[in-house]
Amino acid sequence: MRHLALTTLATLFAAAAGTTAAAQARSVYINDVRIPDGRVSAMEQQYRARIPDGRYWYDKLSGAWGLAGGPTSGFTLAGLDIGGPLKADASNGHTGVFINGRQLHVMDVLGLQQLIGAVYPGRYWVDAYGNAGFEGGPALVNLAMVARSRSSQQGGAYSAYTRTGGMFGSDGNGCLVYSDREVSYTGSGC
Repeated sequence: MRHLALTTLATLFAAAAGTTAAAQARSVYINDVRIPDGRVSAMEQQYRARIPDGRYWYDKLSGAWGLAGGPTSGFTLAGLDIGGPLKADASNGHTGVFINGRQLHVMDVLGLQQLIGAVYPGRYWVDAYGNAGFEGGPALVNLAMVARSRSSQQGGAYSAYTRTGGMFGSDGNGCLVYSDREVSYTGSGC
């Protein structure tokens, strides 16, 4: 009888431990790939930030991230080897504007419009430094520099110089221009 009670008690403890472990299991998905609990814990310790359970998209080229089906929530380190490939429909966008293969959510396009004026459907790239251009082409603008320039100005028009000697600017109403030693670009909004 005592052996049966100890076996039952051991079984109850094992079941409780299993329930506790199951309750602590994480559910973090990045680009439709479940991230192992140990990797989530290691990232939380390394970056000193809690990662809530959920489904996320992550752009390895720019460091942009957001909830699956939603717009950009923020930026983190680019180039992290985590999750699967970024899918075109990661943000459930229907705008015709693609950055690094992801079709942008309408809120992302609205944010870009506030920054640079008109945003036209097309395929673009953006890197971790904010450099941006048409897919397969050179950098035409540095969005980080534009944002810094815009935050220091009250008006809608702006211009700035790039580190490579190029110049970009906008009238704040959809006209975007870029010029350097090798290329010159004037947007269709001019």
